[in-house]
Amino acid sequence: MFGKYFNGLDRYIAKKFISTFLVTIFLFIVIIIIFDVAEKLDDFLKRNAPIDEIITTYYVSFIPTLINTFSPVFIFISVLYFTSRLASRTEIIAMLAGGMSLTRIIRPYMVVGAIFAWGSYFLNSWIIPITDKQRVKFENTYLRDYWSEARNAIYRQIKPGVIMYMEYFSNHDSSGVGITVEEYRGTELKSSLFGRFIHWNREKQTWRLERVTQREFLPNGNQKVSQLATLDTLIGFNPNNFFFRVEDVQSLNQSELKNFIVKEVERGSPNVAGLKTELYRRYAAPFSTFILIFIGVAVAGRKSRGGLGISLGVGIFVILFFLFFSKYFISLGATGVLAPHLAVWLPNLVFIPVAWLFYLRAQK
Repeated sequence: MFGKYFNGLDRYIAKKFISTFLVTIFLFIVIIIIFDVAEKLDDFLKRNAPIDEIITTYYVSFIPTLINTFSPVFIFISVLYFTSRLASRTEIIAMLAGGMSLTRIIRPYMVVGAIFAWGSYFLNSWIIPITDKQRVKFENTYLRDYWSEARNAIYRQIKPGVIMYMEYFSNHDSSGVGITVEEYRGTELKSSLFGRFIHWNREKQTWRLERVTQREFLPNGNQKVSQLATLDTLIGFNPNNFFFRVEDVQSLNQSELKNFIVKEVERGSPNVAGLKTELYRRYAAPFSTFILIFIGVAVAGRKSRGGLGISLGVGIFVILFFLFFSKYFISLGATGVLAPHLAVWLPNLVFIPVAWLFYLRAQK
């Protein structure tokens, strides 16, 4: 039954597609890692990074990210390369002359594309967050001055109606200066808490304030003021978020990312647009696989006097334009210029008619 819909020719095309992709992506990853080692070698030596951690923790964890980042490019190049070879050997013409439509020829490409698209989503949502946590931890230890970083003028909405401001916080000793927490009911200030010094207990996940002044604003206009030498409190904010980088969002799996977005919305974080853009990108990016495959087959399936060079030239121009278009609109979504869901889907929506135009001009 299965052979009726996926015969020997389909398996031949699928095998060529997969093998070409695996070879090209493997060679590219090796090249990227070699250049990355050359660039970071001084930092590795300066920070005394263990060789086993460099290999097993950093670069092994980096491979899934590289595969997912560059797979659209190499899926497209793979389609162009082996389809052009089929066309140059008149195999595409033989298929068409034998009664196969171009749509039928594309079927095994799309089946493999569906596997790649599912793999891309799975990598983005679940595998890369696991490996990226290890990579970020390694970078914080050996490539960044993470534990010596500090932040000034930290302003956050902890939850609706509760605003926190901190003058200074140091990651080195988990201490800060000048924290104010104000609670509002609508536009009316109900209470405020001020601490001259503040310290974060990483084990207990609690804050200790020193030289504390508490004010409760009463309905009659008076204030109830109390002063304490120290106060242990559960302010609902983890200082790790002070040093969170938007580029490290890949270390959050799908569930963690959704929960983090909810918390950031409550806090009025400026990173919400970028986080939502990443969430929607994980759904939209796999879909582009089908568009690029469709264009690749339409471009490379025509036998021309220029041979492989013409197809590669046109194809590379298309993929570069697509990548530029995608990155540009993702940046607009991350900065809040465009709605995040529109920013990530717009390149796909624009390139669907482009793919259809290439299909209409393809050899049939």
